[in-house]
Amino acid sequence: MDTSQPETVSISPLLKSLAYPNTSQIKASAGDIAAAFALIFEDKLSVIQTAALLTLLHSTGLDKNPDVIAQCSHRMREAATKTEKGPLLDVLQRRGRKEGSYNGGLCDIVGTGGDHHSTFNISTTSSIVASPFLMTAKHGNRAQTSFSGSADVLMHIAPTPPKIAAVNSENLAKVLEQTNYAFLFAPVFHPGMMYANPVRKGLGLRTIFNLMGPLANPVDWAIEARIVGVAYQALGPVFADALRLSGVTKAMVVCGEEDLDEISCAGKTNIWRILECDESEATPVTLTQAYDEEGNERKLKPTKIEKFSVEAADFGLPAHPLSEVGGGKGPRENALKLISILRNELPRDDPVLHFVLMNVAGLLVISGLCDADTSNMGPGDDGKVITERGPGGLRWKEGLRRARWAIESGEAYKCLEAFIKVSNTF
Repeated sequence: MDTSQPETVSISPLLKSLAYPNTSQIKASAGDIAAAFALIFEDKLSVIQTAALLTLLHSTGLDKNPDVIAQCSHRMREAATKTEKGPLLDVLQRRGRKEGSYNGGLCDIVGTGGDHHSTFNISTTSSIVASPFLMTAKHGNRAQTSFSGSADVLMHIAPTPPKIAAVNSENLAKVLEQTNYAFLFAPVFHPGMMYANPVRKGLGLRTIFNLMGPLANPVDWAIEARIVGVAYQALGPVFADALRLSGVTKAMVVCGEEDLDEISCAGKTNIWRILECDESEATPVTLTQAYDEEGNERKLKPTKIEKFSVEAADFGLPAHPLSEVGGGKGPRENALKLISILRNELPRDDPVLHFVLMNVAGLLVISGLCDADTSNMGPGDDGKVITERGPGGLRWKEGLRRARWAIESGEAYKCLEAFIKVSNTF
C-alpha cells in the first residue's frame, strides 16, 4: 500500500498578492483563487498555506466576491464524487412531476447558516414537505454554526433513522427510483473537504467555505430550482450574482429583515429572484469566466434579478415572533418536532408549522409548480387553485395550499419513510 504523502504545491505568490495588494505586481483573479482551492481538495496545499488563504480572503473581503464564490464552488463540485448523469436524468424524466412551469428536475433549499437566531430546522423540514411535488436533493451537513444541523436532525429520527452516510453518487438514482426525497450528506459527496476541516475548526472564524456550501450541491447540473437563504442583507445581491455566474436560471435568494437565512414568519423577507430573460432585459454581471461541469468555458444564459419582499400575510398567515419558533435544542428534540409536523400532529395555527409552510410554499412557487391553473393532487384536494398573485407576481397562497396538503394528506411523511427504507438497504 502506498502511504506516501502527496507533494504539496506552494501558492506563496498568490498569498503575497492578497497580503500586499498595493505593492504586489501579481494580480489575484477569481480563477487564481479557485485554482488554489482545487489544491485543498487534492491535499496538495499545506495546512499553513490553507489557513493563510482562508484568512486573507476573509480579511480582504474577497470571500464576498460573487465571481470568487462561483468559481471556488465550481472547483468544489468538480472535486466531488461524480454521479453518472444518464441514470439520474432517466429517473427524473420518468418520475418527475411536470406541472405548471416545473419540468420535473431536482430542487434544493439551503441556507448559509450563521444568522445566530437558532431557529428550528426549517430548510430540512421544508425539503421533505415539498417532496410529494418536487424531486428533491437536499444537500447538507452536520451543524457548523447551530445546535442542530440538517444531518444531525435526520440522524436522530426514531426509531429508525435514514442511513444518510450510505447514500452516495453510485446509488443516488436508485434512491430516487423509490422516493422523491434524497439527502446528500456533504462528507460522502465531498471527501476532499476532510483536508480543510481541521483548518476551519482551528481558525474559529467563518470562512468562504460557509458561503460555498449552498452552491456545492454535487448534482448541481440536475438542479432545476432552489432557494438559498443568506444570513445578512448584504449577501443577497452577492449570492444572486454568484448563482447567475454558476449558470443558475431559476432561484430565489432570501433573507429575513431580522438577518435570517429563511423566509421569515416574523416580518418582511427580502428576495432576490433569478430568472431567465431576453438578452435585452438581462441584468449586467461582471463575468471573469464561466464553466460547465466538465470545466469547459461556456456562455451564460441571459438572466435578470428581480428584488421584492414578502411577509406572512402574502401567504394568508399571521406573523409570529422568532421567539416562538426557536430550535435551540438538541437534534433529538428537533427530530421529534420534525416527525410531529410530518404526522400532522400540530395544530393548524402552530407558529413552527406556519414557519415551515411558508418556506415550503416558497420552494413550490420558485419551482414553477404553482403556475398550474388546475389541481389534481389526490384525496383531500378540492381542486380549487388559488390564482391570486402577490409580490413578484407569484402565487404564494397557492404554494401554501399545496404545502398544507402535503402534510395533511400524509404524502410528505410517506416520502421520508421511503427514504429511510431505501437508505437502510445499502
